[in-house]
Amino acid sequence: MAIHYFCRHCGMNMGSIDHQSIHSEKVGIHALTNEERQEMVSYESNGNIHIRSICEDCQEAFEKNPNLHEYDYLIH
Repeated sequence: MAIHYFCRHCGMNMGSIDHQSIHSEKVGIHALTNEERQEMVSYESNGNIHIRSICEDCQEAFEKNPNLHEYDYLIH
């Protein structure tokens, strides 16, 4: 099983944790509300987990240009 992190705004692969016995509590999935979990977390049939987060570049872009929140996808 692996956990893969992707930016939900630009799609960049932010990293992966590849470990056979990692639990969702260790990465904080249990702390999400049901709505947040549905929006941010998806599970593959092979046990891998995909988490949609935000990369540093997109975070910085939003801080400098709040109007970017109008767009679903960012290219940088």
